[in-house]
Amino acid sequence: MDSEFKQIQEKSIAMRGIDLDNALKLYDIGRKKPFMLMGYASDIRDHFKGNGVSFCCIVNAKSGLCPENCKFCAQSAHHHTNAEVYPLVSKEEMIEKAREAKTCGANFFGIVTSGTEIATQEEWDEIEYAVKAINASGIKPCGSLGMLDFERAQRLKEVGLYRYHHNLETARSNFSNICTTHDYEEDIETIRNAKEAGLSTCCGGIIGLGETMEQRIELAFTLKEMDVDSVPINILNPIQGTPLAGIVPLMPIEILITIALYRFILPDKDIKLCGGKEKNLRQLLPLSIVAGCNSLMTGNYLTTLGRDAVLDMEMIQDLGFSPVF
Repeated sequence: MDSEFKQIQEKSIAMRGIDLDNALKLYDIGRKKPFMLMGYASDIRDHFKGNGVSFCCIVNAKSGLCPENCKFCAQSAHHHTNAEVYPLVSKEEMIEKAREAKTCGANFFGIVTSGTEIATQEEWDEIEYAVKAINASGIKPCGSLGMLDFERAQRLKEVGLYRYHHNLETARSNFSNICTTHDYEEDIETIRNAKEAGLSTCCGGIIGLGETMEQRIELAFTLKEMDVDSVPINILNPIQGTPLAGIVPLMPIEILITIALYRFILPDKDIKLCGGKEKNLRQLLPLSIVAGCNSLMTGNYLTTLGRDAVLDMEMIQDLGFSPVF
């Protein structure tokens, strides 16, 4: 079995990825020997990323009343949750939150808004002003602002946005079970527009939505085909009032196996562990780095509390890794 891991690892490094047959084979042998799988994934991360770990923080810049019906989302207008509802915060607040993120050691700062897209020029003016100021402050500004056409992507690039984030959420084969208010291809088109405009791209999804491991692998290959730069892995934190409130959480070892598989499939990409990491991995959270992550979202999330950045920084240093500044 050790030689099988080694052969697939060598293919991943030499070819910057593996094919679907090898990914499915890797899952079959990896779930029987998960810690061996993680060890080989760790070596791949070391090869392409060294021992550096980057950090990002976000601000929930506009909350609630989203017209999309994503079954996991506390901010959907289709569900009845306790999530806060408020319009776009001021540019001054976005800039201040970015300064706080930089102080905590973050490399990236994301402005995140609810809704299908930014609807008014007034909102765009506030966001563009904030992006310029954040860029000038020495932290890389990112946007998660919904659907994006090419012209708007170009404009964001011009004002200094570094990266655009837009998740696919799940595999194409599972998407209709999660969201029916827009088409999967619309999400892919948004990432294409961002790439064409010269923006770095961040695109991943949420695991624990009821999908199979094969569907997680399917999503990984879609991301590979899109050639995104950063792949965020979120783990569902079920919210009361959403259709997925009663779903059975994933076991920590299954999350770690997923991370390791993504490192084999996407060996040279930034794999970022994001929402739900503390609640779902619990005491095994440090093993996410061993399993192949080289990036963390730290601090609070959109509608739930996260983990203190000091603890995340301490964790990676205790593991012998170094923060990327």
